[in-house]
Amino acid sequence: MHVSISSQTGISAETSPSASSTSTSRHKLYVLLIFGLWLALYVPGLFSPSLLDDADSIHAEAAREMVLRHDWSTLYINNGFRYLEKAPLLYWGMATSYKLFGVSDWSARLPLALGVLASLLAVYSLARRAVNETAGLYAAVALGLSFGPYIFTRILIPDLLVGLWLTIGLDFFLRGLERERPSLVSCWGLAVTTALNVLTKGLIGCVFPFFIIFFYLLMTRNLRHFLKMRLVSSFLIFLAVAAPWHIIAGIENPPMGQSKGFFWFYFINEQFLRYLNERFPKDYATVPFYIFWGGLLIWMMPWSAFLFNGLAKIPYKWREWTNLNRRGRALLLCGVWAAVILVFFSFSSRQEYYTIPALPALAILIGIFLADEQHAPVDSKVRRSGRRVAATMFGIAVPAFLVAMTLLWYSEAVPIGSHLADVLTQNPGDYSLSFGHIFDLTPKAMGFFRVPLALTGISLLLGTLASWLFRRKGKVVAGNVALALMSLIFLLCAHQGLSIFAPILSSKELSDAVSQVYKPGDAVVINGTYEDGSTLNFYGHFQLHVVNSRDNGNLYYGSLFPDSPKIFENDDSLARLWEGPRRVFLWTETDNIPASVKKTGYTILARSGGKYILVNHPEETQTATPGA
Repeated sequence: MHVSISSQTGISAETSPSASSTSTSRHKLYVLLIFGLWLALYVPGLFSPSLLDDADSIHAEAAREMVLRHDWSTLYINNGFRYLEKAPLLYWGMATSYKLFGVSDWSARLPLALGVLASLLAVYSLARRAVNETAGLYAAVALGLSFGPYIFTRILIPDLLVGLWLTIGLDFFLRGLERERPSLVSCWGLAVTTALNVLTKGLIGCVFPFFIIFFYLLMTRNLRHFLKMRLVSSFLIFLAVAAPWHIIAGIENPPMGQSKGFFWFYFINEQFLRYLNERFPKDYATVPFYIFWGGLLIWMMPWSAFLFNGLAKIPYKWREWTNLNRRGRALLLCGVWAAVILVFFSFSSRQEYYTIPALPALAILIGIFLADEQHAPVDSKVRRSGRRVAATMFGIAVPAFLVAMTLLWYSEAVPIGSHLADVLTQNPGDYSLSFGHIFDLTPKAMGFFRVPLALTGISLLLGTLASWLFRRKGKVVAGNVALALMSLIFLLCAHQGLSIFAPILSSKELSDAVSQVYKPGDAVVINGTYEDGSTLNFYGHFQLHVVNSRDNGNLYYGSLFPDSPKIFENDDSLARLWEGPRRVFLWTETDNIPASVKKTGYTILARSGGKYILVNHPEETQTATPGA
């Protein structure tokens, strides 16, 4: 017996043994393809580049100190400063990885990389169940081979994990909608994933699923379904998972000294005041509205070309919303999912990566369109739409290719011993963006990036051309394979470019230089904030002194506790320290050497990425190079 529902709905049910066997084989093949994609792209990124200054190495250091102190409830950084602003789940993952594999770059990145793999499998599962295996595969490919998920997992931030828990939790919710009374598994599964999301990113972990589900049920005129979701037992499950850490962290970090304790800082300052753009210290900026929304097209690139086609699949007639099939429910829920996150952050302090939890929903919409395109007749409206998109992509790729080739033509081969920092501009106003230093690039600096630049331009041209030509011949699968290969090459080139740029964003080389000559009793000082040179803390395990920056950045609140280390310097104390008998290693930008250091004299121990390590007693540092 063979039963099928029209291809327009995208749902098919095969009841014959041969069809079931084919579906199972295809499912196994697609899972292997997803795993292979992850293996080819994300595993090489575990090992390079070095961790970056600021959030990347700070979060890795917090996990290292968690293992060192045997304290899994309170985060610490810089050898003893409480770091109370973050939820613990990512750090628990990194600390577990350190315990298993030792402290290293790759072991720090491993939990987030595994989170990416889980995210790909989660969107595959949701789209497969709602539509078919093809939609699931395309959703996973669109998420895994998009620019945003890749580039924002080069930094140890948990935002993609928020999307992971939302995907799994909303899949449980969709399963519950199919029954008159949702099962315990679907209700408790949603409760557990919501709790894990709270442990990943704070209160938005429960705010997002609540409002997504609320507006979905409101739109479908099914609010009474809330009462069927086993609210009491689900809430108890949620509390059992989410509450213990919060309670323990609050008990272990009560108000003391000048601090107001864990609960005020974590919930009031870091959740509510951050949302209202009133958090202190204000060490971040709010990106413009148009960048926040427009960034979606960049983060889903190149698959964002199909985004509007995917959005058009969402049922838009409100009378249909009360009688949706499985596919329609998934489409509408993904639309609400993305809209809630985007609208929520539109009224708050905004960072460009805050949209990342919405990307799985958009990937599913794109995957459903691509599956529909593949299965549609050659002369159908869906196929014609796909061809128009492919032609547009090629039309955009041509000038992009010409720009890349022009930059390549005018760039010059880099002489041996050249420093990228010497040919960059300085744009401090852009550094509040995650990768704001990219705006420091100049045409001359492109000489350092000739190989990835050439490969990027060529792959964009050939990939989009192949996609267009294949679609014109009715070979949609081949066209999408061409786009996937193009995306893979593009992202590998982005990784190579980030590795070339790493000395600008990291102080790893400077930390290695200090480690070779450091002795107990020496002081390591940052002429700036802790975040400016935090890789010295992670790689060298040095406790860092900072100059004129107590009220700026991540050390501020921890410094209010009476047991915090005394490492804050001003101009006068730095001058005394520099002139005293203690050997001091000073991290500073090359154009910002303190006046007192210039007056007393210094020796350059190391230089990298526009930064120096200066030392005040060169006679004890045999490898030093004399400076001014």
